[in-house]
Amino acid sequence: MSTTATATGANATALAEFDRTTTRWGQLTMIAALLLSLAGPAYLVFFADLGVTGTMVLTAALAVGASFFVLWFVEPITYYPVLGPAAMYQAFMIGNLANKLLPAAMVAQATIGAKSGTKKADFSAIMAICGAAMVHVLSMLIFVGLLGTWLLSLVPLEVMEVTRIYIFPAIIGAVVVQLVVSAKQPRITLVAVGVALLVIFVLVPLVPALAKLATGISVVITAVLAWFVRDRNAAAGKAELVN
Repeated sequence: MSTTATATGANATALAEFDRTTTRWGQLTMIAALLLSLAGPAYLVFFADLGVTGTMVLTAALAVGASFFVLWFVEPITYYPVLGPAAMYQAFMIGNLANKLLPAAMVAQATIGAKSGTKKADFSAIMAICGAAMVHVLSMLIFVGLLGTWLLSLVPLEVMEVTRIYIFPAIIGAVVVQLVVSAKQPRITLVAVGVALLVIFVLVPLVPALAKLATGISVVITAVLAWFVRDRNAAAGKAELVN
């Protein structure tokens, strides 16, 4: 019994240290990435003599903020239960969350039967994101950097036009199906579909100015309603340390 307790305590200590380490380095790398991403524009504004004024910068910042303000709050809250803290740093550093990293994490978790919110799910999300990033970089290097021009010359223009229209809905559709299967919450699924239909076909036509905020509004309303209609019996099981 004491041996088991000692092993459990050691595992808890190791996991706590892992969380502290990823949080510390995650914050530092995110800050470094922010500074580096702003370095180029800052140089152009202050030293390149392009005639960019503070008013122009402020106007552009407000325009971007008005378009993405809701998503800045909704996305982290939405992705965190699936990805966990460490993978969140990875995902927001790499980008392409909805169409690449989130599906990879969800497929990995579903494959090994990891429940969202457990350490097993967090670790599987970390490894899935690492794998997705490696595949992405290698595929870009080979199929875009080395073979891109040649491959494009082989694809008919008509096929490319059709691909541009349907590729994004196809990716997002696959993500939605995977999420529905993994969640196993029919009530929440029905709520999400109903809210999306009401927002797109009722709210937006009535208030066209909300068109750009439709996704954020749908997510927020769905999250609130899902909290009240969720299956509490299915969620009653306490998350284990490593699932």
